[in-house]
Amino acid sequence: MNPQLVTSQDVREAIRVLELTNRPLCVHSSLRSFGWLEEGATTVINALLCEGCTVMVPSFTDEFEVPPPTNRRLLRNGYDYDASVQSPTTDGRWYSPESVAINPDMGTLPAAIVATPGRLRGDHALNSFCAVGPMAAELIQCQRPLTVYAPLAALAEAGGWVILMGVGLDRLTLIHYAEQRTGQTLFRRWSCDRYGQIVELEVGGCSAGFEQLSASVASIERVIDVGQSRWRAYPVSEFVELTVAAIRKNPSLTHCADPACARCNDSMLGGPFNLDEDNPNCLA
Repeated sequence: MNPQLVTSQDVREAIRVLELTNRPLCVHSSLRSFGWLEEGATTVINALLCEGCTVMVPSFTDEFEVPPPTNRRLLRNGYDYDASVQSPTTDGRWYSPESVAINPDMGTLPAAIVATPGRLRGDHALNSFCAVGPMAAELIQCQRPLTVYAPLAALAEAGGWVILMGVGLDRLTLIHYAEQRTGQTLFRRWSCDRYGQIVELEVGGCSAGFEQLSASVASIERVIDVGQSRWRAYPVSEFVELTVAAIRKNPSLTHCADPACARCNDSMLGGPFNLDEDNPNCLA
């Protein structure tokens, strides 16, 4: 047997060592990081379910985005409105939680969960979460266009954990939720509903600088190697508390390496403002 072969039993043993059996989990993963994984994504999903875990993943879908209405060109929104004129439309396509569409760069595991019979997916055309397992409905049912991170709030309430399987903090959507908790207003984007109406949605910003939070959360980190994959696991509630404190102390802590990054700069300033349609402070 190849020494790098990772089996379902290896994954189950890792969950037991991390003391995460029967916990709801948000998983961010690179299956390539494992080396040789016995049956691909199926091995990981089945192993987690056999340990009584609920498995939630981000399942984002940029293809449903449309340009904003002209009266919603919000200030400080990390968005190039001039470029949006050239943005593709959905050509009559609209999102529903039953959709199996997913961005290719989300990875193999989220795509497999989206394709799993009986999974539940949030009602958010761009930044949905998808889950399988006993607590899937509890985590997912509250996600709407303007409550993008409700599944993460529910995960925290349920005593859940996040696991990074061979990926870094720059893949951890939970940090966007922490940014929101500091008082930042999330960015706004737009999609089409099934009736052809433009819908406004909350989304997060740039995540390229998130690894700079590693020292702030090191005290609650649990680490284990599974094959060639290094896993880092964090309790959601404690992670958010530490991250919120770190960002409030140093708002530029998560700024990416590009000093001109509009999303990072606008996030540091508090995000889009004057969202009341009766307020005139948006771009002409």
